Amino acid sequence: MVRITQHRAKCIGCNACVEAANYRWRISRKDGKCTLIGGVEKKGFYSVLTGDDEYADNVYAAKHCPVNIIKVEKVK
Repeated sequence: MVRITQHRAKCIGCNACVEAANYRWRISRKDGKCTLIGGVEKKGFYSVLTGDDEYADNVYAAKHCPVNIIKVEKVK
């Protein structure tokens, strides 16, 4: 499994994550920030557990995030 975490408050809405994995990310019409689809909020951080098939695309999204607010890690 893969855990994806985002610190949404610091998002600048650059769209890099949406371009990398549009099935997991989208731009909010409400505030223009990127939203982690399926993410659950806890203390300002959003996280979701996904299958291993999403790992590569989301690592790419994390590497291209200009504000480094996306973390992707493999979990057991």
